Amino acid sequence: MSIKSIEQDFIDKVSAKIRVLPDGRDRFRVFTPFRFDDGDHITIVLKKEQTGWVLSDEGHTYMHLTYDISEKKLFKGTRYQLILNALSTFKVEDRFGELIFQVKGAHFGDALYAFAQALVKMGDVLCLSKEHTQSTFIADFQALFHEVVPEEDTDFDWHDPERDQEKKYTIDCRINGMPAPLFVYALSNNDRIRDATIKLQEVRRWGIPFRPLGIFQNREAAGRQVVARFDDVCPVQFSSLEINRQEIVDYLGENIQRVLM
Repeated sequence: MSIKSIEQDFIDKVSAKIRVLPDGRDRFRVFTPFRFDDGDHITIVLKKEQTGWVLSDEGHTYMHLTYDISEKKLFKGTRYQLILNALSTFKVEDRFGELIFQVKGAHFGDALYAFAQALVKMGDVLCLSKEHTQSTFIADFQALFHEVVPEEDTDFDWHDPERDQEKKYTIDCRINGMPAPLFVYALSNNDRIRDATIKLQEVRRWGIPFRPLGIFQNREAAGRQVVARFDDVCPVQFSSLEINRQEIVDYLGENIQRVLM
């Protein structure tokens, strides 16, 4: 089967955007529209071995995943189970870190589709890691206030019972112990930053005394325009809970009458 015929089978069975380019003897780069969740393209090479034609990622998938996840965390627990499920479902072989799919007969298009789906599915571990990181941030956020502010002065997920009976404009943490309470927002991603901006705009309309405070998981990783809109409504912010932890504690100590130091 000629490489032109193989490329056409890829196009017919997978996508019109498939391109196959030579990259050595009996070796070809296969460019597809498939991407991981973070936007990076998957890597696929078609090459001929003694057993016949195979599709390979040449170790790129694991390398890509370890950019954001340590090998120790990648190969255990839920993450590793997701990987094993993807490999098993699409019958992909893990050959010492290189992922391989044997092409059966002339079914090149079917093979490419299955292999690409397996690689994309493995990328789900990145989504899992993001969700885990965000949930950890919220837990760390709450733990900080439990540590430094008396329990009677903290109220998580607070809402105004008179103006917000449907709880549409909840405050991540309301801190009392001062003439004007502190309304603190935990900003772990773009959606939470947008929500906090909308909530602050509404709370200001109520005309009640309060002071806003925003604490980011990582301000640098957030969308520029999203952050810019939040800047308009919240003058006091910390760009990172982890990096600015001591500064946050100092700020609370300066502004709250009863702080556990």
